[in-house]
Amino acid sequence: MAVREIITPQNAILRKKANKVTNFADPKLQTLIEDMVETMHDAGGVGLAAPQVAISQRVIVIQLPDDEESKEEYGDNAGVLFVVINPEIVKSSEEMVEGVEACLSIPGYFGKVDRHVAITVQGQDRTGKEFRIKTRDWLARVFQHEIDHLNGVLYIDHAKEVWKASEIDENGETSDEQTVVETTDENTPPA
Repeated sequence: MAVREIITPQNAILRKKANKVTNFADPKLQTLIEDMVETMHDAGGVGLAAPQVAISQRVIVIQLPDDEESKEEYGDNAGVLFVVINPEIVKSSEEMVEGVEACLSIPGYFGKVDRHVAITVQGQDRTGKEFRIKTRDWLARVFQHEIDHLNGVLYIDHAKEVWKASEIDENGETSDEQTVVETTDENTPPA
């Protein structure tokens, strides 16, 4: 296992539709999955898509935190590692909810994004076996965010508002104030 470099929007792979995985016996696929999990953990993220590590394949990994607070909030989904190959959203709720998102490929920025409250995802596990998973709330948001990556879409494409993370003060604390980034601002994350 190895930590891979997470690319930013300057790399064109992040804006292309990823290729469907067809060879589940390829040892490179298993290595990619292990490396993605390690990279996600190393970066402190809850999800990662293969295009974010410059591999144009339809592979995502997701794992919500599993501390006590997370177990209360996410229930049985806390700490579960989801590896989904060729994921597709096959059903989504009409109800939408606004939430704040960030992305490992766009470090230092946050945005408000509307997402479906609940979705059903169809995909394959690392051996090629098909399955479905019903997700809600935060887990549904993470799945939608990661599946967007497989289609060359970034959260900033959906965001109502994007802002740069506050600076850390001399005490190591982050400010509660947010710097709103206008689309014409030179600090806008590159798309």
